[in-house]
Amino acid sequence: MANDFVKTFVQMCSYLQEPCHVARFQKICGVKGTFPDKATKSDSGLPEQVDCPGLRKRLQQGGHSVGVGNGAAVDASVSQVNGMQGDVTTAGPDGADAARAKPLRRNSLTGDVGQEFLIHNKFLFYLFTFGTELGNEMFFIVFFPFLYWNIDALVSRRLIVVWAWNLFVGQSTKDMVRWSRPASPPVVKVEVFYNSEYSMPSTHAMTGTAIPGCLFMLTYGRWQYPFLFGLCVALSWSVLVCVSRVYMGMHSILEVITGFLYSLLILAFFYQVLDKIDSFYMMDHYAPLVIIVSHVSLGLVAFSLDSWSTSRGDTAQALGTGAGAALATHVNYQLGLLVDPPLSSLPLTLPPITISLVVCSLLRFLIGVAVLLVTRMIMKALTIPFLCRLFGLPTDDVRQARQHMKVELPYRYIVYSVVGFSCVCVVPLLFRILNLA
Repeated sequence: MANDFVKTFVQMCSYLQEPCHVARFQKICGVKGTFPDKATKSDSGLPEQVDCPGLRKRLQQGGHSVGVGNGAAVDASVSQVNGMQGDVTTAGPDGADAARAKPLRRNSLTGDVGQEFLIHNKFLFYLFTFGTELGNEMFFIVFFPFLYWNIDALVSRRLIVVWAWNLFVGQSTKDMVRWSRPASPPVVKVEVFYNSEYSMPSTHAMTGTAIPGCLFMLTYGRWQYPFLFGLCVALSWSVLVCVSRVYMGMHSILEVITGFLYSLLILAFFYQVLDKIDSFYMMDHYAPLVIIVSHVSLGLVAFSLDSWSTSRGDTAQALGTGAGAALATHVNYQLGLLVDPPLSSLPLTLPPITISLVVCSLLRFLIGVAVLLVTRMIMKALTIPFLCRLFGLPTDDVRQARQHMKVELPYRYIVYSVVGFSCVCVVPLLFRILNLA
């Protein structure tokens, strides 16, 4: 009986992992690839390699390194402009016009721009592009500060803890499992930025589930709003991010489901100890030492699992941000700058939306983001050349230098720990000086 169950489970997993389901979903949503009708052969007479990004291979054509996009050879005459090309249309198989498009961002590892594809449903294209951005690191780098400066600092700093650990666990699991992205063809690569990284589990699905889920659990009862409204927002956010990863051709159905369930498991653990972690960060005298040692150690573990890719940098970036925010929380509490609303004032209610409130919130956000961007720019300009000189590496090729762990790991940690510290401590202090608190 047990053997039959295991056999059925393995068969189901294998079925859900097949790329044909991803391709079928993309076709239903109006995405069509520009694959060649027949397999082409290289000069040596051997068939060209199918896209196998997990192995991080490159094709050699004419002495130049050319990345494999959607499985078709790259046409040099095709414009290399990324994004939707709204002024170029072609007749679809059903007679409808289809817009030609290219991935919005280049491959993070190889710099490849990807292969052109056809979009028959622009609404779904923009909807799922928005959905996949809800799981990207850049969204959270904007979302967390806005939440901290304008709505609820306690919720924001606890979300940062969950985000950092969730991303570390997910990326580390990818590097241990080492599954390639869905094969193309038949899958159309609507996105290629993360195409050279491993895919199991989907970290977009993990963060896109953990953050809205944790946000709902932290705010319900603390803020006054209907339970059904909060649940629907969290589920809609999560489903949109998860489905968008299949639409983009970045993950199989199995990888998305695994990421969803994996994040629920992590969230179930961390939600029970978030209050204790937050209290430790604020009050314990050894908190700064523990924060630095734990986050740096986790970064070293992540960097030792596999060769360089941007996923290592993303993990270090999240851990660095988490470390900086945690240190700032400790400093704020020790200096008496951390003022959370008393329990007697709960549940909190949103104030009336007035022009002055909107203007003040926008000013805080714009000034704060400007400070963070300037801080990041200065720290980046100082850190990378310093680390290159320290380790005897050339400074003329920053991209190549950052592929060394001894440069990338300290760079990400130093820069983003300072950014995280500025977000939680320096910027709110500036708001007090400007009377914007």
